Amino acid sequence: MSYTLTGKLVVAISSRALFDFEEENRIFESADDSAYMKLQLERLSEAAQKGVAFPLVKKLLAFNDEGMQRVEVVILSRNDPVSGLRVFRSAEHHGLHLERGVFTRGRPPYHYLRSLHANLFLSANEDDVRATIDAGFPAARVYPESSKTAESHPNEIRIAFDGDAVLFSDEAEQVFQKKGLEAFVDHESKKVDIPLPPGPFKPLLEALHSLQRSTSENGMRIRTALVTARSAPAHERAIRTLMAWGIDVDEAMFLGGLSKSEFLREFEPDFFFDDQTGHCQSAASVAPTGHVVSGVSNKPKK
Repeated sequence: MSYTLTGKLVVAISSRALFDFEEENRIFESADDSAYMKLQLERLSEAAQKGVAFPLVKKLLAFNDEGMQRVEVVILSRNDPVSGLRVFRSAEHHGLHLERGVFTRGRPPYHYLRSLHANLFLSANEDDVRATIDAGFPAARVYPESSKTAESHPNEIRIAFDGDAVLFSDEAEQVFQKKGLEAFVDHESKKVDIPLPPGPFKPLLEALHSLQRSTSENGMRIRTALVTARSAPAHERAIRTLMAWGIDVDEAMFLGGLSKSEFLREFEPDFFFDDQTGHCQSAASVAPTGHVVSGVSNKPKK
């Protein structure tokens, strides 16, 4: 009987998000791919160092046990198949049980996300992330230099999300950017009973909510947080939207312009997702961070 990914939490991840390939990537960007391939082949017996998303992947895979495969992590990479050998060997060296990978040798890899039933794609390539979101899948550009905090709570996955343009659409954000804070608050107050349209990361939150309700033999847990610049009274529409979706978050932070990084330092997320580069750059100093390249803040400059 063939294997199926249906019903699992599926994370697709680039090799550069999983492992520290920054030195190799500089070779790739400064020369042709043959030099990169040669270097990776020369280092085939040398395990790559852990990348920014490695701790998250390790924790996610810990939800699997002999009786139930709840999570699947698939390498989805612009690497060539030969360089892919080092990726799998590095995973084995570090104790990650990865079985599946797609290597496209420079071709945008997002085309395969539908076949993978992916709930998330993590990559260091902004163009791939933008194309993935445009195709309707949750994706984020990882900051390879992000702080790694996952080891501090080994039996709990903590994920923090921004609201507008991440969990929710950028409908309200557009009002804020065009007309200012007062118009934004008035808009959200008048529409308080109307759920916000979903943003690109609603499917991931749903998948985490489902995984959260499952029981892992080794006691793994999930804790989620909404970390948003919204404040009262605009907070109410966000809460009511989550209620309408039938999804709970464990913590909600309505910061009204306060720095998110200080609150993230206390929450200690395994990953934080935000659509604004300023918040991402600040957060990356305290937590693994992914830039969600979506919404009005990320429209390509003409």
